Amino acid sequence: MGGIEIRAIVEINRNANLFKSSIVLHVGNKCIDVKSILGLTVTLAKDYEYRLEIHGPDEAYAEVTMKEIFKKHGLQVTMID
Repeated sequence: MGGIEIRAIVEINRNANLFKSSIVLHVGNKCIDVKSILGLTVTLAKDYEYRLEIHGPDEAYAEVTMKEIFKKHGLQVTMID
């Protein structure tokens, strides 16, 4: 998994599933539903720059939470409007 620990994947997935908003991770030409643990498992690696797209009723809170978790695990993420 390129240095990403399974606990990082689980933490990202569990927290994403707390929100009603859609949370999509863009990596290169791939779009991954962050609420899919399988999608995260085959996608996450430390050397990538990730882009998150969040839309829904609790998107502001989801954005703050997801940014914190990515940063905690040493993953670079930028937001897509």
